Amino acid sequence: MQSNILNWIILAVAGLFEVGWAVSMKYSNGFTDLKWSLITIILLIISMALLSFSLKSLPVGTAYAVWTGIGSVGTALLGIFLFRESAEFWRIFFISLIVIGIIGLKVVTK
Repeated sequence: MQSNILNWIILAVAGLFEVGWAVSMKYSNGFTDLKWSLITIILLIISMALLSFSLKSLPVGTAYAVWTGIGSVGTALLGIFLFRESAEFWRIFFISLIVIGIIGLKVVTK
């Protein structure tokens, strides 16, 4: 049971690294900035490695949905704060639905 909890934590961290590589990819300017391109690749590898590790005890469909959900929500929120992307009501509403989906998947997965 504890390894399952550990794998959920690892999955959450993998999702945070996904946010990191997505945002760093924006900073890489289409992979024309070497520093940000390397950061993107390193964060991507870490994120995927952690996702892979979490799959030892988590269902692949659930883990992948949670991983991409964390990445989507985190990247959208950072887009609002770092890049002044839209924070209109409907955008926040639908981002909130993704969060509800992530929580729901965690609740129903054993």
